[in-house]
Amino acid sequence: MNRSLKADIKKKDTKKVSWPLPEGRGRTVPSRGSPGSFWEDRQDRRHCGIDLYANPGAKVVSIEDAVVLEVGTFTSPEIIPYWNETFYVVVENESGTFAKFAELSAVEVKPGDRLSAGQTVGRVGSVLNPEKINDEAPEYIKKLKMAGDSSMLHFELYESRPEFSKRYLGGNWFGSEKPRGLLDPTRRLVALSKAVSY
Repeated sequence: MNRSLKADIKKKDTKKVSWPLPEGRGRTVPSRGSPGSFWEDRQDRRHCGIDLYANPGAKVVSIEDAVVLEVGTFTSPEIIPYWNETFYVVVENESGTFAKFAELSAVEVKPGDRLSAGQTVGRVGSVLNPEKINDEAPEYIKKLKMAGDSSMLHFELYESRPEFSKRYLGGNWFGSEKPRGLLDPTRRLVALSKAVSY
């Protein structure tokens, strides 16, 4: 078999993937237990995803070929006064997993859209309004305010479509048992951080 044919076969067998923040501040994935990491203990709640920091308005893209299932409001000052309005997108990935891209300032897709790896889903938002954060806010929120880190992509990964629960709020889970189907996205994101995006 000639080299050209081998290269073509290899290309067909290789699924296209993309780091979700091509305009981000690098490709750093928080380590276990650090702020913004998966299942971070936030005293009365657990963090359901991973926070990847980026400038407001930075492009958020699909990590692989996917279909958009759902779009909605993620945070709002009507729910918690120190929140800005942000949005989320849930997609079913070609690999069979489900991804939630959240804390977006704008969404550029709608349910039913078919996405290619690297295609824009939305834009990074600023989830917190620092002027509204007071001493009654949770400790992790006060730390984010002090660090000046309120613009990020909140990324979650599931083995089944995420379900509504009153125990879930703004990317956090109020309980010790994980939501049904929730996966730790750390290894997936670390692998994507090292991959060549298409």
